[in-house]
Amino acid sequence: MILLALFAPAFAALSHHPPNVAFPNTGEDAAGNPVGPGTAGFWLGTDGIGRDLFVRILYGARISLFVGFVTTAIGAVAGVALGLMAGYFGGIVDTVLARFTDAVLAFPYVVLALALAVVLGPSLSVIIGVIAFFSWAAIARIVRGQTLSIKEKEYIEAARSLGAGPFRIMFFDILPNLLAPVLVLATLYIPTAVVFEATLSYLGLGIQPPTASWGNILSEAQNFYQTSWWYLVFPALALLITTLAFNLLGDGIRDAMDPRTERVFAAGRGRRRRRGKRQVLADDQSGLSYVAPYVPPAKGS
Repeated sequence: MILLALFAPAFAALSHHPPNVAFPNTGEDAAGNPVGPGTAGFWLGTDGIGRDLFVRILYGARISLFVGFVTTAIGAVAGVALGLMAGYFGGIVDTVLARFTDAVLAFPYVVLALALAVVLGPSLSVIIGVIAFFSWAAIARIVRGQTLSIKEKEYIEAARSLGAGPFRIMFFDILPNLLAPVLVLATLYIPTAVVFEATLSYLGLGIQPPTASWGNILSEAQNFYQTSWWYLVFPALALLITTLAFNLLGDGIRDAMDPRTERVFAAGRGRRRRRGKRQVLADDQSGLSYVAPYVPPAKGS
């Protein structure tokens, strides 16, 4: 999906269908309805005014993924910084930051997003600001809890006794041990931001037409879903695939960075090595010249 979004202009040039250009002669039937997939060079059909639906979905992916990556990056940086300070310094700093985090988590962010969109007007900057403001709180809470546990370790005490300052300890000794949960959380926040942007655009408070967004495409499709199924199905499918893909990516990162997973793989390598040794002993006892395949040893052996 990321590659499709990056190469959206190339697909538009290949099909000769710019995202905001309507083709009433070829993109609509005699009754003025959208044409189906594969008709007149429109791979996924057209929308309500004869624009290429495939190209518009790709350009909508550029908006949605941009919002997801930017807001998650801002939220991750802010959440990690505040969580580290709250967990390491403790005391009044921890109390103030923890209560502020609780207030942000308890606030209905949908209400704030709707209010800001109405007062300031719907725009991309408003969407990014609202999502980024609420995305850091959960990350800060996780980082704070991990920091409270890590700062009591022996190597932290050793670094402190050697004269290391608090900021060096936080960012050089504690932060590397927090990267795994932060990365997993980030991959889960990206699809959340994508869905929230699509929701605001669907309600007319996000990206405004004619700029393509999955939300406003779905909003326009609700008037045609009974006669033009592709108009609703394909943008919804793109949103579903993107959300599922980032969740699977988060699961993969979690498994790859989990030390228990490495122990499972090491145990499997040990079992294969023992089977190879038993095969060699059995061949020696039977007088056969067969040599079992070489199995590389496990790490650390």
